[in-house]
Amino acid sequence: QVQLVESGGGLVQAGGSLRLSCAASGRTFSSYAMGWFRQAPGKEREFVAAITWSGVTTYNANSVRGRSTISRDNAKNTVYLQVNALKPEDTAVYYCGRGRTAVGGRTPLDYNYWGQGTQVTVSS
Repeated sequence: QVQLVESGGGLVQAGGSLRLSCAASGRTFSSYAMGWFRQAPGKEREFVAAITWSGVTTYNANSVRGRSTISRDNAKNTVYLQVNALKPEDTAVYYCGRGRTAVGGRTPLDYNYWGQGTQVTVSS
């Protein structure tokens, strides 16, 4: 059984930064891609960023490109998402997911385990 626990969310002013963490249980963390998604009220879950199993390749959504960095520490079974220059439209619940493969993807269907989410609220 894989469990993912996100942390690091909170209330921040526009222009500020947050670093989200996602700690995973299990011994196979380093074999799979990890991703971050977000969901605002009334909207579908949308892709934010993903990182392949080795951490060599990352990709980001256009909405956060240039403002976000995804990274992972396989020794700590943890994936991180740093978001800078936060905007009110970044307000959402942020979820981490474990990929079905080592490469991951840009849709929720590419992930088969999810955390409970962490709320990020950006005030203007």
